[in-house]
Amino acid sequence: MSIQLDHEELHRLLAALADSDIQEFRLEGEDFRLEIRRNIPSSLGVVQSPQASSADSMQPVSAPQLIVEPSSTTPSSPPPVVPGSRSDLVDVTAPMVGTFYRSPAPGEPAFVEVGNSIGIGQTICILEAMKLMNELESEISGEVVEILIENGTPVEFGQVLMRVKSS
Repeated sequence: MSIQLDHEELHRLLAALADSDIQEFRLEGEDFRLEIRRNIPSSLGVVQSPQASSADSMQPVSAPQLIVEPSSTTPSSPPPVVPGSRSDLVDVTAPMVGTFYRSPAPGEPAFVEVGNSIGIGQTICILEAMKLMNELESEISGEVVEILIENGTPVEFGQVLMRVKSS
């Protein structure tokens, strides 16, 4: 049996799952895999150092985690690569697919700017996923050196959002 979902069907499925008490859901089709997990203990903010590459350590708390992967029958495309990565910087990556916002609301100041010092637990941006605003919190202290994503831009799971020089 071949499963195909259009955009509208996907939204109806996600809405139905959001209203249920299902903690984990997995659906596979010919050219996709949809996996949803929620209320899994971990930290919402994800800071990934160049040495850490395990996707298993990147799961948000209380907010649903949505992973959509192409199956092995279609070629996979990795998240956009940002050139010129310095080894003394820590990449802050997107823990989910969503829309990146630098401030809590339009017209309000950004959570962080290049050159700002940040601390552990400080909100550094918002990722909107499925109409939920997920605050991304820093897991390290340091100085924001680069912000690589424009406000209001869609981001992929694992995409580098900003770089921080750890203190």
